[in-house]
Amino acid sequence: MSGCSKTCKLGFVKCAQTIFKLITGTLTKDKIEDELEMTMVCHRPEGLEQLEAQTNFTKRELQVLYRGFKNECPSGVVNEETFKQIYAQFFPHGDASMYAHYLFHAFDTTQTGSVKFEDFVTALSILLRGTVHEKLRWTFNLYDINKDGYINKEEMMDIVKAIYDMMGKYTYPVLKEDTPRQHVDVFFQKMDKNKDGIVTLDEFLESCQEDDNIMRSLQLFQNVM
Repeated sequence: MSGCSKTCKLGFVKCAQTIFKLITGTLTKDKIEDELEMTMVCHRPEGLEQLEAQTNFTKRELQVLYRGFKNECPSGVVNEETFKQIYAQFFPHGDASMYAHYLFHAFDTTQTGSVKFEDFVTALSILLRGTVHEKLRWTFNLYDINKDGYINKEEMMDIVKAIYDMMGKYTYPVLKEDTPRQHVDVFFQKMDKNKDGIVTLDEFLESCQEDDNIMRSLQLFQNVM
């Protein structure tokens, strides 16, 4: 696998790992490796200047990411099956299929059934180098599975369960079956301020910003890249 191709794959996977650490408050600086080392200049895609203006990546970083993206996906787009295969390679001790499904649809903002390079780097830019509000809004969109503008308890449970399934026994040697449910119960109770059974974007933003663990995780990750 070329350096560019590996970088592209790691970019997808870093999104999953980041979100998991954000919601569990386990993101620590000494555990993060800078997998986006830009050690070579690759093919320059069209519209590079526009992407540079729209994201927080430099031209060189975009060149590397684009080359890797094209190596993995010569057609220029990623479908859901390819997405699942990428995650399966990096999480062999767990089942990444459901989380890859949810994350794919968060990347696929136009709901076309495919993820273009522009979709990929836009999301990666937010998660790696976006503002606190940008990162939280993106995460809210991930949890809002049916895209109705709210998160209900079932949606949160589906995402958290998928994350725990993906991490598998490698990350959690002793994982009780009801751990995801307990995690969601605590998290949802904290977020549902008016106790109406749903979490709005405002409630989500407010709750996350009140949580010191989440805020420290966001700040640490922002400083690493």
